[in-house]
Amino acid sequence: VQLEESGGGSVQAGGSLRLSCRTSGLIFEDYVLGWFRQTPGKEREGVACISQFGDTFYYGDSVQGRLRIIRTNREDSLYLQIDDLKPEDTAMYYCAAVSPGIYGGGWCPSPRASTYTYWGQGTQVTVSS
Repeated sequence: VQLEESGGGSVQAGGSLRLSCRTSGLIFEDYVLGWFRQTPGKEREGVACISQFGDTFYYGDSVQGRLRIIRTNREDSLYLQIDDLKPEDTAMYYCAAVSPGIYGGGWCPSPRASTYTYWGQGTQVTVSS
């Protein structure tokens, strides 16, 4: 199984980015998908999650109203749209996947990194003021 993020970069505050996650080696629609971010010395923070068929979502409190997680099952694609970027959004962003059978439900699990099984290598987002 491989997950590969792309779309990160350096932007000024107030700008937008759309991160992408491409997967291979898994049946895409069988997995709940999430986006996490991490800065040096801090724990990985769950910022968004989307259920298998896109009917339930989770967004972290720190990003409410500025993020949108999108999945297209027919294209095996996951996206994270980030608007009104702030310097505190600077981080490495990771996509992750977990089978609902691992935690017993089809909804978004608690946003803990330990819940997720598969991870990408990350894409860096840097926001300047």
